[in-house]
Amino acid sequence: MGSSMESRWVAGDFEISDDEDFGRRSFESVDEIDDDDDNENNNGGRLKQRLIRTSPKYDAFDVDALVVPGVQRNDSEEMTLSMNLTLTLQTLGVVFGGVGIGPLYTFNVMFNRSSIDSHGDVLGALSLVIYTLILITFVKYVLVVLWANDDGEGGTFSLYSLICRNAKVSLLPNQLPSDAHISIFGLKVPSPELERSIKTKQFLEKSSIIKKLLLFMVLIGTSMMIALGVVTPAMSVMTAVSGLRVGIDSVNQDKVVLISVAFLIVLFSVQRFGNSKVGLAVGPALLLWFCSLGGIGFYNVFKYGTMVFKAFNPLYIIFYFKKDSFKAWTSLGGCLLCATGSEAMFSDLCYFPVGSIQLTFMFLVLPCLLLGYLGQAAYLLENYANADADQIFYSSIPKDVFWPVVIIANIAALIASRTMISATFSCIKQSTALGCFPRLKIIHTSRRLMGQIYIPVINWFLLVFCVALVAIFGNTLVIGNAYVIAELGIMMITTILVTIIMLLIWQNNIVFVLMYLFSFLGLELFFFSSALGSVGDGSWVSLVFATFLFLIMYIWNYGIKLKYETEVKQKLSMDLMMKLGCNLGTVRAPGVGILYNELVKGVPAIFGQFLTILPAIHSMIIFVCIKHVPVPFVPQNERFLFMRVCPKNYHMFRCIARYGYKDARDQNHQAFQQLLMESLEKFIRREAQEILLETDEEGDNDNRETEAETRSRILISPNGNLYSLSVPLLSSFYTHDSKLSSAPSTSFQGTSNDLPLLAQDDLERELFFIKKAKEAGIVYLIGHGDIRAKKESWFIKKLVINYLYAFLRRNCRKGTATLNVPHNNLIQVGMQHMV
Repeated sequence: MGSSMESRWVAGDFEISDDEDFGRRSFESVDEIDDDDDNENNNGGRLKQRLIRTSPKYDAFDVDALVVPGVQRNDSEEMTLSMNLTLTLQTLGVVFGGVGIGPLYTFNVMFNRSSIDSHGDVLGALSLVIYTLILITFVKYVLVVLWANDDGEGGTFSLYSLICRNAKVSLLPNQLPSDAHISIFGLKVPSPELERSIKTKQFLEKSSIIKKLLLFMVLIGTSMMIALGVVTPAMSVMTAVSGLRVGIDSVNQDKVVLISVAFLIVLFSVQRFGNSKVGLAVGPALLLWFCSLGGIGFYNVFKYGTMVFKAFNPLYIIFYFKKDSFKAWTSLGGCLLCATGSEAMFSDLCYFPVGSIQLTFMFLVLPCLLLGYLGQAAYLLENYANADADQIFYSSIPKDVFWPVVIIANIAALIASRTMISATFSCIKQSTALGCFPRLKIIHTSRRLMGQIYIPVINWFLLVFCVALVAIFGNTLVIGNAYVIAELGIMMITTILVTIIMLLIWQNNIVFVLMYLFSFLGLELFFFSSALGSVGDGSWVSLVFATFLFLIMYIWNYGIKLKYETEVKQKLSMDLMMKLGCNLGTVRAPGVGILYNELVKGVPAIFGQFLTILPAIHSMIIFVCIKHVPVPFVPQNERFLFMRVCPKNYHMFRCIARYGYKDARDQNHQAFQQLLMESLEKFIRREAQEILLETDEEGDNDNRETEAETRSRILISPNGNLYSLSVPLLSSFYTHDSKLSSAPSTSFQGTSNDLPLLAQDDLERELFFIKKAKEAGIVYLIGHGDIRAKKESWFIKKLVINYLYAFLRRNCRKGTATLNVPHNNLIQVGMQHMV
């Protein structure tokens, strides 16, 4: 034990016992084992070999960790009737806001680009809307895509995280097999019987081009999602406010723009209160909106005639295209507006159960939406010659309820905008956690629900662009075109990612998978061709904005990946650490030094800078790596992984603090350090227990025990059984400076949480050392590792690294702010890497 380099990991409260079924799951090993593992002592090596023989597909790095498959997730708590009603109202206010306001502008945009000449145009356009809503929103998203959520988290990055968990496709080389042992990981390894699933996994893992294409698609989808965070509020608010022009003759378009800008400012100002507080308040308002929509539609259908029900016959779509193919094709972009909000519905999934969302959509949202569209179409059948193409919805409202409906419509538009903004926040947090967006300040608005967040910088960024969009264009047709192309971009990427999940994880029948892919991707490409035709009429806004965001995310991800790979190459060798000795070539002063770094293996090069610059180094060093794993959240008892670095008398440890992309980082550094030190003590105690178990087992194999010793063998079990152990068996694991190795033989009895007397003395000595180090003070060592392109690098690389990535790094949230480390406990050292 005394000469082990990086001895063993312990995660949370896991125990190793001989009857653990290590073959329950099989995982791929990491690319290479750290060279540090070659210096194991005999005891550690034998334990590793024993466990490797038990589970041949476990990586030696994780065998040292003593990591086993985690406990099963707890079942969700039982929901009461009041909780279900509250959840339903919050679901309406958070999930269905975007898709619920489609009737405000769908027919407006469709017939702005193509005039109404006959009843056939109205029925054809209505049939298009009905089947677009049913196929894309209901069949694709509600029945299929919602099930692809990542433990309640939706959006493009949740799909990407699912794929990353089941295939090694992440470009950042910090994956460890131990990540798959997190209980919430929920890994479903492809079964050997399904060769297609295994081949899909191998294809994704072996092809670097596919990995990059997959990342590109995710970044494009994310940039389009953020673009929707700008376009949706502008479109929905401006359309709702434009109803004032119908009711008040003195209100012109300029006044509509001014009122819309005022509404947007109020909207973004209240965003900081979060969905948990506002969601319950706006839920009843949106319920009233859907009821109003259905009621008005029902009234118009029976007032103007039931001919509109003919639109359920899809032949009217064919007649619509036969009559004037170009006009029908140009109206497709406006038709898709009825399905906008579908992606936001998936991204805002949060903690709402999929089943409740599906039932609410089927029995409330979908019927009300269909009635709303049928009512507008019925009005158009009677008034298409005199109808105002910009105000179809408001013109169809009965005069007696006009103003109440206008007020409700404006409230619904604000709710829909909040839905999209919240989805944008969630998307950015996911991308930040997975290393694809610069660090920003994230505020959690709910103590109970981790998924509800607020990002101040993004909030005001979206506000500025929303106001600019409304003020510059002031036209819902132009903004609607930008809306459509952004939504279509996300929809197509979602279709492709869900197809991969079907093959890799769900292992669906290939016929069903191909039907899903070609049906929906073909339909969306058809719509996309129409949207591209309107690039000059406003679609370019979304494309330019999304391209700008894509470049930011790609440059940041490229810089992060390059920096990590450089630090891996330049890490300090264990031979150097051994030559320096336990004093590390300097003075070891009392205290604990917590050095934050990004490496999951090896000693970071920045530690050499501390040794060179500082006159003394702390008596205990803990290398802490904050690592985000592709899961929504990590249970607290599985948060930390510990490992020794160098022999025991070096008093150096490595800790990996694992966080999911939904996890809230503890803003109290004292709570974090207390949990860290408590976990370290648990690691040391469990380490001693494991060595006792291993030593006893080695004695059994060599048949060197006497009959009396055999009767006093160790029996350690998780249920707290009594055990006894003879002391001579302990001599093999004491360090060279131990004075107890020649102590007389004695025996000890106790519970599984106790240790024999001599081992307890050695353990207590180390725990006492940790206590004294903590009392001397804890200091945080932060290394600023910067990267610069070499002089011989090509021009584009210099531009990206030295200027663009450097600019993002200077202006993003600093690591010290993210860690919330007090300045009086902080030491910072800079280091530059040439790449």
